[in-house]
Amino acid sequence: MIPGDGIGPELMLHVKTVFRHACVPVDFEEVVVNCTSCEEDIHNAIMAVRRNRVALKGNLETDHNLPPSHKCRNNMFRTTLDLYANVIHFKSLPGVETQHKDVDILVVRENTEGEYSNLEHESVTGVIESLKIITKAKSFRIAQYAFQLAQEMERKKVTVVHKANIMKLGDGLFLQCCREVASHYPQLTFEGMIVDNTTMQLVSRPQQFDVMVMPNLYGNIVNSICTGLVGGAGLVPGANYGHTHAVFETASRQSARNLANKNIANPTAMLLASCIMLDYLQLHSYATSIRAAVLASMENKNLTCPCDMIH
Repeated sequence: MIPGDGIGPELMLHVKTVFRHACVPVDFEEVVVNCTSCEEDIHNAIMAVRRNRVALKGNLETDHNLPPSHKCRNNMFRTTLDLYANVIHFKSLPGVETQHKDVDILVVRENTEGEYSNLEHESVTGVIESLKIITKAKSFRIAQYAFQLAQEMERKKVTVVHKANIMKLGDGLFLQCCREVASHYPQLTFEGMIVDNTTMQLVSRPQQFDVMVMPNLYGNIVNSICTGLVGGAGLVPGANYGHTHAVFETASRQSARNLANKNIANPTAMLLASCIMLDYLQLHSYATSIRAAVLASMENKNLTCPCDMIH
């Protein structure tokens, strides 16, 4: 367990309370790091994840005012542990009033390269070059993950989000890899969509989307839009998967520091993230019980805690 910054410690306290009430057979090793922790402390936290192979993590803030030498702590976790697949299920929730109903989208985001490769330099004064890395191996890997997930979840369509009309080599390679993988899944409809059109289509008619797969930056943008569609940052859980490790967190990586220590932060997203973690650990009965309690408490406004619904 890595509480992180802002409201993270409060959210983790909710999780521990609910787990204790539900008698979940999970022991947490708590590792306290934050956005100001040195790289050595971050690497120690990463080693803790390596030991346990699974982690529940709060957000680590990234301040744009920090010097260029300061690496994004969240990105260090994803790249060092090779958590290549960020998977978020955006689904309309009971009791949450939103503009669009019946949203049910699985977004698969490549998590380790693209614009988040941390390769920037100032070639001459006032001219910055940022390298966007797209590789065939990692594009195939995330495409295979997305199409396999779609098949396992009995979905019907996979939409590949790209900007290959402009970035013909980088995004063109990503699109080409997805198209090649799609040829092995004839039962799934393949669709390519330019990222700017995707954002407009999401806002106007999100029900047209089923499974979506995309490079890193587009995933960040699409995830933020979809989070808004289903009710906001406090409601959506997220997961990051690698071959041997998995880290579960909220879909929005905002730590909401302004809400900290006021007992008003919404724990729904972190509780649901913990349920995904329990399913990953094959503790399905506990995951089902807690998830049902969380959703029931959202419909019943008289409840103050999901614990009241756990039997």
